[in-house]
Amino acid sequence: QEWKNPIASWDPQDFCNISQVILPLDTYWSPPIFILERVDGQNSDMNYMVLMHNGSFNSARPFQVTLTCSLIILKFPFDTQTCNLSIASFLYPVGDVVMKTRRAASESMKDSQSFFLTDGEWKFTNLSIIEYTEMLDDEGFSVITYVISMERRPTLYILNLILPTCALYLLDMAVLFGPSSLEEKINFQIAIILGSSMLAVILNNSLPTSSNKPPVIGTH
Repeated sequence: QEWKNPIASWDPQDFCNISQVILPLDTYWSPPIFILERVDGQNSDMNYMVLMHNGSFNSARPFQVTLTCSLIILKFPFDTQTCNLSIASFLYPVGDVVMKTRRAASESMKDSQSFFLTDGEWKFTNLSIIEYTEMLDDEGFSVITYVISMERRPTLYILNLILPTCALYLLDMAVLFGPSSLEEKINFQIAIILGSSMLAVILNNSLPTSSNKPPVIGTH
């Protein structure tokens, strides 16, 4: 966060060329912000801010937050998800506080990619920023929304789910139209049914459940 307070300015030459000081966050007024999609989080203990001689404040407080996001997993595991992170200050209307982003979306995306886990399940694909005014009780409030797009890495699911499922179906077709006797076909079919049941149990534990519609791979 960066904001300016002209009252808190001084001439460095009058104070031993001190151009900045570090103060507790509650020393001066700071804009209160809220994350609209937040359901849980851990606040940082770094409750300090930097005050420049021209009255500019700079506060950087890292914290971990859990957000709510509606997932669409119909194309699982080849799905792409879009989640929002909206930052607002509902204590002050837009006439008092206007929130602006310091960096463009391309710069923020480049910095975010350097911190994003490259060996995880998700691949960070795009980041866009929307600045708008939210109307609430006939008053407007400044809101900044970060639209985050992520793509799932499907390699693990292809090897563990899709390929075994296709192999069972091919084996089922081969046994059904093969030259074996009826008794051998029945034994093979029972073995395939047992294998399909075990695969269904594994599939049920692996598929995500936070969606209104089940994935296509879970309906066949």
